Amino acid sequence: MAASKPARARRHAAFAAALIMSLTVTPVAVHGAGGDDDDKPSSSEYSLAKQALVDGDYEVAIAKLARLHEEKSDDADVLNLLGYGYRKIGNFDQSRGYYLQALAVEPKHRGANAYLGELYLETGQLEKAEERLAVLDKDCWFGCSEYTELKESIAKYKSENGIR
Repeated sequence: MAASKPARARRHAAFAAALIMSLTVTPVAVHGAGGDDDDKPSSSEYSLAKQALVDGDYEVAIAKLARLHEEKSDDADVLNLLGYGYRKIGNFDQSRGYYLQALAVEPKHRGANAYLGELYLETGQLEKAEERLAVLDKDCWFGCSEYTELKESIAKYKSENGIR
């Protein structure tokens, strides 16, 4: 005997929910570290560079990331984190350059899009920050920390600057 339509609908809904749950990705602490560090040019050096960024040792991180960049110049994660390090020390031009290089390699790179948006806010370019948010909105179907954080930063920027 065939299953009733409501029973089939429940099975389909359960299958769809299970599929969606299996696609969920856990965010990382430093945006832009796309996955395992094992696929990086020197995974231990990459891990040390990420930890230096977390610790606020930006000069140390930049030096380590620059060496990794010499090994593999088209690694979007390394480029993104170089941009982050330079932004944190106030070198916005160099930071922007690395973010744009990361996006040239991987246009949907969530970390680079979010951090470039942050850089735009730090340099008073709200419209460009909102463009980065729109890119993330298209890519983050089920939400992602990069989108949420940039959206919150934009709201804070607007509030602090009396912009609606």
